[in-house]
Amino acid sequence: MDGKIRTRMVHLLPVSASLLFGFLCAFLLRTSSFGPIQVTPFSESTLGFLGSFGNAFYFVLLAGVGATLLYILLKRNRHTWVSLITGFALTAAVFMLSMVYLYAALSEFPIPYIDALILVVSVLVTVAADYAIFRVQRFSSLIVLGIGGALGTFLGFSLPTASTILVLSVLAVYDMYAVYRGAVGKIARNGLDQLRGLSFSFRDVQMGLGDLTFYSMLSGHMLLYFGLIPCLASIVGILIGCLVSIRMVEKRGVFPGLPFPIFFGLAAGFMTFLLGSS
Repeated sequence: MDGKIRTRMVHLLPVSASLLFGFLCAFLLRTSSFGPIQVTPFSESTLGFLGSFGNAFYFVLLAGVGATLLYILLKRNRHTWVSLITGFALTAAVFMLSMVYLYAALSEFPIPYIDALILVVSVLVTVAADYAIFRVQRFSSLIVLGIGGALGTFLGFSLPTASTILVLSVLAVYDMYAVYRGAVGKIARNGLDQLRGLSFSFRDVQMGLGDLTFYSMLSGHMLLYFGLIPCLASIVGILIGCLVSIRMVEKRGVFPGLPFPIFFGLAAGFMTFLLGSS
């Protein structure tokens, strides 16, 4: 997060909207016959806890390499390459998510040529999203909020619980390093708006797509694997953590967006689940 602001409850509106969209995506997956997809290189079923650590390291590596590459390109004024890389990543993500959620929504119905229909609609959604992000400024942030909610829920659906906890926890810790010592902080100090489609700004607060994604990963996993009440508790924890983080932005100018929301959300979700099970 980055900005010179005065903390207000209204600052929670974008995160709340993204979490709500993620909640709807999670509900769709929960009521469909669509099964989890392996999205990490290590399997908990064969490697156990080592697999969970491996998956956490994998996500940190992706985040670190990606941020460093973008920082180097921005520093060298290779803005065309930045646009190409971010455009390709966003296009692939929107297309994949469209396929997943359309299949989850329509596969229960006897629709002729359903695979072709899903493919065509996914292509149209992807083209529309790309156009909105890169050509229509006022709709760009809305698309980012939707991608964050949908992508996070998909990850929360696909990862086992141990991997989810470790991935979120390790990324939250890494985020502190990345903002204060790493490439993320250097990019943020020059303005995240350089990364079109990977960030959004609301009331002078700038936030990355990754923050939204991992918030919804947490709340979506809670709904899918632990139930409604732990999910709602985790959302409350995330929003309180966001409010604390925005307050820190007010004091420091730049502050990592993951630590407080992730740890508050994890604590609230699991405490609620444990209390309800006892």
